[in-house]
Amino acid sequence: MASIKGNIELAHGSRIGVVGGGPAGSFFSFYALEYARRFDLDIHLDIFEPKDFTKVGAGGCNHCGGIISESLVQHLATDGIVIPSEIIQRGINTYTMHTEHGSRVIRSPSDEHRIASVFRGCGPRGCLDVNQRGFDNYLLGLCSDRGAEVIHEKVASLERAGDQVRVSTSKSEDREYDLVVGAVGLNKKGLELFKSVCPAYSLPVTTRTYISEFFMKPEEIQDNFGDSMHVFLLDIPHITFGALIPKENYVTLVLLGKDIDKKVVKNFITSKEVRSCFPKDFPMERAMTCTCYPYVNVKQGNHPFADRVVLIGDSGSSKLYKNGIGAAFLTGKAAASTAIFEGVGEADFKSFYEPICKDLDRDNQVGKLIFWVTRLIQKSPVLKRGLLDRLAKEQGDEQSMLRLSSVLWDTFTGSAGYRDILKRFVYPKQVAGLIWSVIGSNLSVLKSKNYEKQKAGPSL
Repeated sequence: MASIKGNIELAHGSRIGVVGGGPAGSFFSFYALEYARRFDLDIHLDIFEPKDFTKVGAGGCNHCGGIISESLVQHLATDGIVIPSEIIQRGINTYTMHTEHGSRVIRSPSDEHRIASVFRGCGPRGCLDVNQRGFDNYLLGLCSDRGAEVIHEKVASLERAGDQVRVSTSKSEDREYDLVVGAVGLNKKGLELFKSVCPAYSLPVTTRTYISEFFMKPEEIQDNFGDSMHVFLLDIPHITFGALIPKENYVTLVLLGKDIDKKVVKNFITSKEVRSCFPKDFPMERAMTCTCYPYVNVKQGNHPFADRVVLIGDSGSSKLYKNGIGAAFLTGKAAASTAIFEGVGEADFKSFYEPICKDLDRDNQVGKLIFWVTRLIQKSPVLKRGLLDRLAKEQGDEQSMLRLSSVLWDTFTGSAGYRDILKRFVYPKQVAGLIWSVIGSNLSVLKSKNYEKQKAGPSL
């Protein structure tokens, strides 16, 4: 219905259709139903999700490394979403940064900065433990418990039908809704569906990433990886970021960059630094039980809303390279709050939802600068030596404030915004300490080389 202000508002009996049952769609549904209950508003909510998250392999997978920051866990717990311990594959308490010039184990700057690894589905292809509970299925179950109807069908088309939006599938009768929410991730066909009902919307800019799962025995994972996420700053073409994330029976490999293909993946997994993390003679390629090249959002789409339509998560706005689950939480919750408390008109979403998307976009612009600096470090032995030296001094000093460690931790795990990371990185004492480490470590290398030359004597 229309309010006195002219906004389009939900009323008793209003129907909401959510296209996509991943974290973004589930977070929206959970908060929409919760806010409606508080507002004493009786609504009906359907979630269209063709995948079955209780299946192993591609049938239940949502193509994600599966990292959840402690800060997000705490935010969810505050709102009554307590993630069961059986969903957590492994708690990550440290990360290990590898370069061609050495590695450093870096402890979490504080207890609040820990992260957890999860499976988004029930497990990789070939997974024998079918009793595992995935994160996405858990969230979807929360929504069902609160009254959402989950429809395991693929949406075929969307169109305007008077004051509602009609949703069509190939299996059942058309349904009409007072609000339709797009949470289809970066599925291009899914995004194109929304162009017909949200004509001002422009699709996100994407690039391909790479994810695979190495099957290993739990004792092998503990002995070789422990509770540490292994991050690699290697000068390998096309790779901006590489990480190995230990879970219970699997280690997840995540590569971010540009034009990643099989050759790039092989160059990475056969590098000395990566190979040294695994047991000797470990069959790297044969142990990769599940592989995929999913898209990642590198620039958000514009104007992801219209009257009675809003797009959230990766479909609307995400976080550059990191913490897609966190961005799904932010956008899903903001869209739900807008829909229930403000209205479902284009003007409502522009006033109360768009600022969240724009804030993420501004943060991503800073993120691009940070990853540009990261690429400089990847290509510079001089900077890598200085970085390792500075980290060693911080980690060896119990009184240290761990400024550089916390900056790198948040950069690689997505536990903080990029603007906050940059602000802490350019702290004067932090920059001065890093510069001295770069100078000192490289002078030591130079002196060592000169000494070896003198010891060897003149060449003939």
